[in-house]
Amino acid sequence: MTTILSTSFLALAGWQLGAAAILGLILLIGVFILISFFSIWLRALLSGAAVGFPTLVAMRLRGVPASLIVDARITSVKAGIEISANDLEAHYLAEGNVIQTVQALIAADKANIALDWQRACAIDLATKGTGKSVLEAVRTSINPKVIECPATDGGRATIDGVAKDGIQVKARARVTVRSNLDNYVGSALEETIIARVGEGIVTTIGSADSYKTVLESPDSISKVVLERGLDVGTAFEILSIDIADVDVGENIGAKLQESQAEADKNVAQAKAEMRRAAAVALEQEMKAKVEEMSAKVVEAEAQVPLALAEAFRSGNLGVMDYYRLNNIKADTDMRDSISKGEEKQ
Repeated sequence: MTTILSTSFLALAGWQLGAAAILGLILLIGVFILISFFSIWLRALLSGAAVGFPTLVAMRLRGVPASLIVDARITSVKAGIEISANDLEAHYLAEGNVIQTVQALIAADKANIALDWQRACAIDLATKGTGKSVLEAVRTSINPKVIECPATDGGRATIDGVAKDGIQVKARARVTVRSNLDNYVGSALEETIIARVGEGIVTTIGSADSYKTVLESPDSISKVVLERGLDVGTAFEILSIDIADVDVGENIGAKLQESQAEADKNVAQAKAEMRRAAAVALEQEMKAKVEEMSAKVVEAEAQVPLALAEAFRSGNLGVMDYYRLNNIKADTDMRDSISKGEEKQ
């Protein structure tokens, strides 16, 4: 009986020790969590941007840096903008830049620019990987920026156009723009502005009757280009277009005329060469025909003695007739010789 009681007592003692160990482990984990998040929780509480312990623990489980979210929330609350920890965490999980988005929202609020948290997040995500940021967009909206046209890294120093008189005009422009936050998401960026302004300058120069008109009033270029509404569908609003430099280039019209004259000359030479080749071919053909006729004459002359012999045998030609024929031939040869001698003199 005593043995059974001892065994039961030992079992009960072992169970109590196990329970105590588990309870101690739970308390240890609780203390660790308390120590880990206490400073963050206390910092948020003292800053007026309280975040509950369960929220902090849930952030750790989701792999979200709690200190980053708390710091962003403290920054926004101190600036007078209320952003919940859930919104900040959601933007972080969407791979957004939480700190820059909060800073952009604060900058817009201080400049009295209408920008809410959802639009700021959308701009931040839209500009990711483009070299731009939501903070830069807000700063450009506050302080307009100047875009060089053409771009300094584009390989061209000027925008070249040709007036109606054929003279080339070279120009450089500076476009002052500010961000249009309402249209920033899904709109064209600086490259489109540069391309449209360049196209407008080339068109304006090309419609001028003379290059002198452009040189006399370069501001007419900026006025015409500005009236075309080049900022439609872009993330910017064009404030001004200023012609920074305008200069005279080459006489493109004269070069084109020279090129056309050279082309016409080459065509004429080609046609003349074709005619010469045709004439040479015809000459060779005539020579061949002459040779052919000469061969026929020689062949015919070879038949004369045979015909004379046949005439003697048939009695159609007498001896006197033959001598008279030779005299006529000799007389003809003498006359030909005399006429050739006179021609040489």
